Amino acid sequence: EGGGSMAASGEGAPEGLCGPERQGAGGLALLGLAPSAPSCPHGPALLFVKTSQGKEEGRRFYACSACRDRKDCNFFQWEDEKVSETRLAAREEYNRNHQPSFTHRQNVERYKNFVLLPLSKRRFCQQCQRLLLPAEWEKHSDHQFLCDISTAQLKSPSQLLYPLENKKTNAQYLFAGRSCQFLLDLIIDLGFRRVLSVGTPRLHEMIQSKASQEDFRVRSLLLDIDFRYSQFYTEDEFCHYNMFNHYFFGGEAARETCRKFLYQGSGERVIMVTDPPFGGLVEALASSFKKLMAMWKETEKEGHNLEMPVFWIFPYFFESRILEFFPSFSMMDYQVDYDNHALYKHGKTGRRQSPVRIFTNLTPSMIVLPVEEGYRFCAVCQRYVSSGNQHCEICNSCTSKDGRRWKHCVLCKKCVKPSWFHCNNCNCCALQNHTCEKTDAVCFVCGKAGHKRSTCPSLSHT
Repeated sequence: EGGGSMAASGEGAPEGLCGPERQGAGGLALLGLAPSAPSCPHGPALLFVKTSQGKEEGRRFYACSACRDRKDCNFFQWEDEKVSETRLAAREEYNRNHQPSFTHRQNVERYKNFVLLPLSKRRFCQQCQRLLLPAEWEKHSDHQFLCDISTAQLKSPSQLLYPLENKKTNAQYLFAGRSCQFLLDLIIDLGFRRVLSVGTPRLHEMIQSKASQEDFRVRSLLLDIDFRYSQFYTEDEFCHYNMFNHYFFGGEAARETCRKFLYQGSGERVIMVTDPPFGGLVEALASSFKKLMAMWKETEKEGHNLEMPVFWIFPYFFESRILEFFPSFSMMDYQVDYDNHALYKHGKTGRRQSPVRIFTNLTPSMIVLPVEEGYRFCAVCQRYVSSGNQHCEICNSCTSKDGRRWKHCVLCKKCVKPSWFHCNNCNCCALQNHTCEKTDAVCFVCGKAGHKRSTCPSLSHT
């Protein structure tokens, strides 16, 4: 749901940034967050290595953590590059100039003044995505704006704001009401009273809208890179945060807000729910989530061996990558769908079933999925599965990942998609009209035979 632009460009800077889970033609690998990393408007840059065919190790460079496309943020610097004082000063000025025009505190004050206005004087500039006070109307006179902004609209900012739909940067696809309500009901049924909403603005606003109800006990803190939300939430309800480098734009004060929220006073259990951009680097996200989990652990007085409970919402085809970083996680069959995504919708309205799932470190049998939406409980696996996900006696597991019934391949010794067939040339299952792997094919990264670039041992893993 959430999602996430620098002047110093370098010679030969790669166009897109990809981690080991998605190698580009340049053979790029993420090395992580270096202690002395330079910064762009999105906080400290990440360190990558560029590898070329036949070479073991390439040249290292820094690039923006939040934007994989250099059109969105063209920050680039070789690790061994000597940056002049003039260029450093210019960079700092650029970073300052690319920060929001109002601070969070100023936005909170503006909101207080805005709600005091009569309905006829409440305007929202669609071009600037900003609540307008009457004194500012003239500056925005040639812009399009919405009038008569109601209290209900102010409580649903995700519907008032334009979704930022750049897949590589923000990918701000918002939970459909069905999925959002299911998540909230599940959180309440599991006994959680605090939700750290990392890049899930719609879940956060659903919780906020119910906060005034007497019997409603759940609280939420939204961490999101979209600063527009600071217009609607106080500093205790929203922190401007980059989930790719664990960067709090509000500094130590914002970090302390998060730390305080994670402190479980009087048995108020906390769960983190996160819905990152699907084009984001899994290991960068995993690194940040581990830091948030460590922050929770610091506040814990009991149960030091426990992990902070997490719902990570991500496509099923990233399962192996997520489990690589979080072996305690497992994938639920529940299909999460989105309002403004043509493909990721429930049932027959989208072009196909949503591939988005919930990854969690909670015991799978605790996650009760709605029977009326086509889920059933498998007594052998001790978890709820999609009705089409049949238990395989050979694998001793409900093996389907996409909701369809998968079939077991004796030669591959595993279940595969129903549209796949065993290819004797490739010695594995694949689509019937696939192009067979050539026996003399070599890895693009290191130039050796016997593996593809996605599994190249020379690629550095964090």
